[in-house]
Amino acid sequence: MITISLCMIVKNEEAVLERCLKSVCGAVDEIIIVDTGSVDKTKEIAAKFTPHIYDFTWIDDFSQARNYAFSLATKDYQMWLDADDVLPEEEKAKLIELKRDLPPQTDVVTMKYHVAFDCYGQPAMTSTRERLLRRAGNFRWQGPIHECITMRGNVFDADIAIWHLKPPGSGDRDRNLRIYEGLLAQGMDFSPRSTYYYARELMDHQRYSEAADYFTKFLEQQGGWQEDCISACLNLGLCYKALGNRHQRTLALLRSFAYDLPRPEICCQIAYDYLDAGDWRRAIYWLETALQAPPAAHGGFVLPDCHHFIPHIELCVCYYHLGDIERALYHNQQAEKIKPQSQSVKQNQQFFQTLLK
Repeated sequence: MITISLCMIVKNEEAVLERCLKSVCGAVDEIIIVDTGSVDKTKEIAAKFTPHIYDFTWIDDFSQARNYAFSLATKDYQMWLDADDVLPEEEKAKLIELKRDLPPQTDVVTMKYHVAFDCYGQPAMTSTRERLLRRAGNFRWQGPIHECITMRGNVFDADIAIWHLKPPGSGDRDRNLRIYEGLLAQGMDFSPRSTYYYARELMDHQRYSEAADYFTKFLEQQGGWQEDCISACLNLGLCYKALGNRHQRTLALLRSFAYDLPRPEICCQIAYDYLDAGDWRRAIYWLETALQAPPAAHGGFVLPDCHHFIPHIELCVCYYHLGDIERALYHNQQAEKIKPQSQSVKQNQQFFQTLLK
């Protein structure tokens, strides 16, 4: 059986840290907490679970803090979590089983990462992240913000999901943008990954014109990961929509096809424009393409609703407007199988019941 050191960096996490550590306690063999300057009860809470609590002077660099935490590990594998992450009970059981059954000589274990949820508590955005790293492999975090580890060696994809449950309104919303702009002021040349994530921060702050410029710059750097390039095209399209530039939005979305087959997330965005215009037939084409399109490759962000629920619920609308009630009912039934509690599904059911009477 392998052993695991959980390595975390924290700051002012008294609201969520206990929830996180309780969820993983019993599945890991060592908990290492690196505090980067808490002034609340974070350390007191951590002390309930581990004696291994260390201080690290914050220098606006997540990788350096995480690498320090990793350097303190003593077990076979290093695992990372953020304080607002949770390992649900059923996923915890899978992790305990994985410790017994992990193939020998595995260097990296990936797990699903659910980072956003819909109003029904179902994952609305998910990705795959490196989660366990063989300590002997001396893996290192890279990048001051949105840090990552370059995977190498034998990679095992575990069917385990970590839930990122950030409390509404918590944290410093401007922190990452402030760090990026500080680095720019120092004259730092951004890597393609940093350019991409800086553009995302600008978009999140509704600075759409600047975000569009940096997404375009990222795509022109030609050194980015394929999935980031596709995501950049999607986000560029969203920026142009906010700016009211329909032509540039279309070009940005279509540009994603240069990197891979059309993705469901892109197809739905194209379909929305035709839905807004009442062009039902072309909307149908892109919605049905979304149902057939491949998901993101390993590690890319996925919006699950774009793969099934959204195409079906919108196809219901399209076929109704074309007078094909039978197909409209079929797609509403398919949407119901995915989200039986959906208000849109229920409203459609009531509408068609009244219509058919």
